[in-house]
Amino acid sequence: MRCTIWFAGLMAAAAAHAEIFPLAPDQDSIGEPGQTQAEQQDTLPDIARVHHLGFDEIIAANPGVDTWLPGAGTLVRLPMQHLLPNAPRIGIVINLPDGRLYYFHADADGKSVVESDPISVGKMDWKTPIGVTTIVKKEKNPSWYPPKSVRETHLKDDGDVLPESIPPGPDNPLGAYAMRLGIPGGAYLIHGTNKPVGVGMQITHGCIRLYPEDIEHLFGEVPVGMEVRIVNQRIKTGWIEGALYLEVHHPLDGVDPKDVEDLTGLTRAIVAATAQRRVIIDWDTAQRVFDEASGSPVRISIDRWVAPGSAAALTSQ
Repeated sequence: MRCTIWFAGLMAAAAAHAEIFPLAPDQDSIGEPGQTQAEQQDTLPDIARVHHLGFDEIIAANPGVDTWLPGAGTLVRLPMQHLLPNAPRIGIVINLPDGRLYYFHADADGKSVVESDPISVGKMDWKTPIGVTTIVKKEKNPSWYPPKSVRETHLKDDGDVLPESIPPGPDNPLGAYAMRLGIPGGAYLIHGTNKPVGVGMQITHGCIRLYPEDIEHLFGEVPVGMEVRIVNQRIKTGWIEGALYLEVHHPLDGVDPKDVEDLTGLTRAIVAATAQRRVIIDWDTAQRVFDEASGSPVRISIDRWVAPGSAAALTSQ
């Protein structure tokens, strides 16, 4: 037990906090892809937390790598680059398929910045609702009052008898901080967890779950009344230095297959992205990225877009 507690403490101390990125008006991407070598005792979830990534995204970026025993010296890809969701850059934006929360705000100098955290979202029968809401309440060391439907499901599926309330402490799945959303019913929260290994998976009862260190930081930064926008964008496009990039994630569990974007949806997304910036598209690469759904941005344009009248455009004439 002593060794387990020491290791958990070490992991928490070593875990990376959200990096704050300066945000230009036309910027579509944050972060850079990375890689590391696994140590003998590492698991992919261990590596994910150290590098501020979620469970599903590090698994998707490393097909064929053993989740629980990658092995000493194994190269592990770190999907730390993200295309920003196509949404107003105000307050908190949560994109369910990529399992990340984006917090848009101004820094101490009044400049626009964004930070991003890995999250868990609602599982198949407990979908996180899409739409716009606000944070209506913040609570430190919250008690959890599992709804009757949750208690009945636990009893039916696991034989697990949940009490009507769970006080603050190590057995509380909300962790040490919770922020209630203004969604009707009042049951949806942005909160921490007592089981950080699951952060980044689609496993909650509809709430948004963060690593303990991330919710502590966000709790101190975000005021009551802040706008929260929840979207479902598994296909994202963005421009990086004049080149078009594509990022695709797996569909959410429980989504009706007829509502899942196919190659026609992919084509529509690329056509929309190039409506005002014309480039030559590598369609074979675009389809490969769509099929793999690794969650990492990949360049799909062969040439680069140059703004008319710019120095680069004049030079190329």
